Amino acid sequence: MRKIGLAALVILTALSVLAGCAQKKESPAPEKIVIKLGHVEAEDRSTHKACLEFEKYVEEQSKGRVDVQIFANGQLGGDRQMTEGVALGTIQMTLPATSVFTAYNKKFGILDMPFIFKNEQAGFKALDGELGEMLNKLLLEKGIYCFGYNYNGARNISNNVRPIHEPKDLKGVKMRTMESPVYIDLFKYLGANPTPMSFGEVYTALQQGTVDGQENAASLVYATKFHEVQKYYSLTGHTHSFLGVIINDKFYKGLPADIQKIVADGARKYLIDYQRELETKDNSKYIEMLKQAGMQVNEITPENHEKFVAALKPMYEKYQKEIGQDMFDLVAKYNK
Repeated sequence: MRKIGLAALVILTALSVLAGCAQKKESPAPEKIVIKLGHVEAEDRSTHKACLEFEKYVEEQSKGRVDVQIFANGQLGGDRQMTEGVALGTIQMTLPATSVFTAYNKKFGILDMPFIFKNEQAGFKALDGELGEMLNKLLLEKGIYCFGYNYNGARNISNNVRPIHEPKDLKGVKMRTMESPVYIDLFKYLGANPTPMSFGEVYTALQQGTVDGQENAASLVYATKFHEVQKYYSLTGHTHSFLGVIINDKFYKGLPADIQKIVADGARKYLIDYQRELETKDNSKYIEMLKQAGMQVNEITPENHEKFVAALKPMYEKYQKEIGQDMFDLVAKYNK
């Protein structure tokens, strides 16, 4: 009996070990962390190229623990819809024009003010400094974490009516604008008829004559093929446009610490610094490409530039009250 009992014990022990091994083999691998990253621009734009580098960096540095999924061309909606998605947590990341942030706090309107920065470098310094820190806190209150701001170029006017040399040339021109009260007012003060519209609708609206013109940087105009449906491109450079690099705050703070660092480092290196480098380098090249594509391009003389500034003076008076003189004073520090 003792021999039989001992044998049974050995068998039971062996079976227990085997069951344990089987259980270990059957345990599922940890699920990948998925980051859905949406934007409205075409695949040959600096923004998309930067997203591809970000994807590569994050996936390599995380050793495959993170899966970055990029959705270009507004597949997940326009800037406003994707920003709302990030705030709600239905998507993780997006890179919208900062104009959409005015829906969360009117102080973001400072970035839409015409001629507010003397050049893009002054804008970068402000957004990497005190101005950016202040604006980031406003987004955080809405559940949005902002890594910083990249560059969407100097905005110029295209249209099918006439070349724009001075404000009077805009009289009666139906201009598509971003869904921002500041941009709507900008074109009202210049004598145009502003029509706020999501970016994804613009090509068709230009093609069908719903609007006469739009305003964007040369690289974006070319990449989106607006030159196919627009005749004139006037280098007004009325605003420097920026994109926020944003992520759902709860999602971001819930990531493991090492993954948080990888995502933050990747965002800074590629979605901000690398993208800015690409966009600033490409501007002159794309102006030439628009000319070669058949657009009539004109520059603005210093005398006519002053006419734009004078026409927009009442707008400054209005928004210094609405946005706050403190914001204008802060920006002025970076223009010195």
